[in-house]
Amino acid sequence: MSENELELDELGPDADAGPGADEGEKTATDLAPIFDVPVSISAVLGRATLSVSQLLQLNSGSVLDLDRRVGEAIDIYVNNRLVARGEVVIVDERLGVTMTEIIKDGDTQV
Repeated sequence: MSENELELDELGPDADAGPGADEGEKTATDLAPIFDVPVSISAVLGRATLSVSQLLQLNSGSVLDLDRRVGEAIDIYVNNRLVARGEVVIVDERLGVTMTEIIKDGDTQV
């Protein structure tokens, strides 16, 4: 098995592999119990440290210097746990994020 492939553990005695699936084979229907679990996703472009007085002076159009450079990877957090790095993209005039690297040791917290 390559390092990019994941193996699903048995979800329980009532887990149904779906029609046409072999006994040991897992399908997307096995994950149905977790489809409605809410998660919080954050894409962090960079960080800045300000004093309260500097924060109070910010207004619409203010520019903050972040600790990252243009083109540098952004951090992607799921439930405050670092899970990936990626890039900002524009799709149909909207901003989005594409993942370029999966972080295996997601112990870094926001």
